[in-house]
Amino acid sequence: MIRVIMKNSTLPVTKRIAAMATVLLILCCTGLHAQPGQNKKVKKVFYGQASYYAQKFQGRKTANGEIFSHQKMTAACNAVPLGTWVRVTNLRNGKSVIVKVNDRLHKGMRRITDLTLTAAKKLGFVKAGVTRVKVEILEKGKYG
Repeated sequence: MIRVIMKNSTLPVTKRIAAMATVLLILCCTGLHAQPGQNKKVKKVFYGQASYYAQKFQGRKTANGEIFSHQKMTAACNAVPLGTWVRVTNLRNGKSVIVKVNDRLHKGMRRITDLTLTAAKKLGFVKAGVTRVKVEILEKGKYG
């Protein structure tokens, strides 16, 4: 339990209000306000930049041993385990695709995912080359 006592504080009134607002914000953001019996299942969601693979990767092995193909619906991502199915949503136009993570990005890469050309076309960002996306982990066993 978190208890905030500010009755005899030497802080000015505005600072006391700011401190109480901060505590309230922390409680709201951490989920401590949840009632018993509420669904506590949280789906992991990531936000970041997405791009698509260069043509030179066609036919090469991916991190899980599959042969890379631009015609497949696959992706490289360092944030989730290999074999995970994710929904990637283009935040600029709302289009989304479901892809299997079968590869890793270069360690220095700042993007969250690289997609196949087919997936990038469906998301509508081939001409731009990169786009801002939301990546949601999907439940096991529903895909592939």
